[in-house]
Amino acid sequence: MPEPLIVTLGCRLNAYESEVMRRHAAAAGLGECVIVNTCAVTGEAVSQAKQTIRKLRRDHPEARLIVTGCAAQIEPERFAEIEGVDHVVGNAEKLDANTFHALATDALEQVAVNDIMSVKDTALHMIDRFGSRAHAFVQIQNGCDHRCTFCIIPMGRGPSRSVPAGEVVAQVRKLVEAGYPEIVLTGVDITSYGADLPGRMSLGRLVKQVLTHVPELRRLRLSSIDQIEADEHLLDAIATEPRLMPYLHLSLQAGDDLILKRMKRRHLRDDAIRFCEEARRLRPDMVFGADLIAGFPTETEPMFENTLDLVADCGLTYLHVFPFSPRKGTPAARMPQVDRAAVKERAARLRREGERAHARFLDRQQGERIEILMERSDTGRTPQYAEVRVDREAPIGTFHWATLGPNDGRRLTGMVLS
Repeated sequence: MPEPLIVTLGCRLNAYESEVMRRHAAAAGLGECVIVNTCAVTGEAVSQAKQTIRKLRRDHPEARLIVTGCAAQIEPERFAEIEGVDHVVGNAEKLDANTFHALATDALEQVAVNDIMSVKDTALHMIDRFGSRAHAFVQIQNGCDHRCTFCIIPMGRGPSRSVPAGEVVAQVRKLVEAGYPEIVLTGVDITSYGADLPGRMSLGRLVKQVLTHVPELRRLRLSSIDQIEADEHLLDAIATEPRLMPYLHLSLQAGDDLILKRMKRRHLRDDAIRFCEEARRLRPDMVFGADLIAGFPTETEPMFENTLDLVADCGLTYLHVFPFSPRKGTPAARMPQVDRAAVKERAARLRREGERAHARFLDRQQGERIEILMERSDTGRTPQYAEVRVDREAPIGTFHWATLGPNDGRRLTGMVLS
């Protein structure tokens, strides 16, 4: 029986959940179908989801078409109205095996989306394979209790809830035993991990437990973190655990204090700079990526320049730039908007600054001897997440020492030594 085609849009958590759906669909004998796992982080993401759905309908006219994910959770009727969509499934329902049994027996209604805010726990789904043989994702948390004024995601994911530490460790161990050398801990707001669990669990404590109880794990990475919530145990792990990779992706969003307040963020500009300085003091080879928004409502040119300057002030190496787009139902959508041309122009300038910072980082790596993990037969990554094109092919998921050579501004070249 053919496997369903699953198209994943958006974040690493969606990638993990797509594998859960793949397993449930196979167990239910669902057969030929197309599942689109949507993202709702921006208006552009929703538009992309719609375009993807329509294209898949044209390319697979006979397959059953199922839409799920955050965009479907937030606006189920809107997606049910798209011609050719057979089912719209909510974010909680997509992880329930019963949903796929109902789909396989034609017993599921067209729209199966319940109140995500009523979900109080997150069940761990034991996954033993991913599309890549180099790394695997483990969900440690879902949902978010914060209400940033630009963000619709809490409406798609519900309240923050954590997976018990023992279950996380067991999942990591299972994946390592299956041959995965690198694990990425993921969720919606992973620095809130543990607040809803008994005892004094935190993200830092979880990291230490994973590394202690799974000594065979070669590399551990974290998905995006909210640096203001980083606990003392996470900082200690940064300083003392070489298997925790020296790359952190930060949810900074802006570099101007007034804009940060209007975003309802929990940090100020100096907090972000201090965190980067402290993490780099503890781990001198640490590098940072960041999410940044250009053109937030009321942002003036000097306010934007504060965000632009944050690239150098925090020593950022990788940028994920979002041109602000209003999301219906969020407070920011009701604020005075910046002219769209100015938003696009600022986003372009911010991206260019990020490209220059990334190129400077790559230049500094030339001549270094470093261990890379092969993600493709001819390409691997360093511990600091730099991509390296090597001079000879090697199996995916294997480690090799290489001398780093010149770069093209996006990735390094490397000569494999072993």
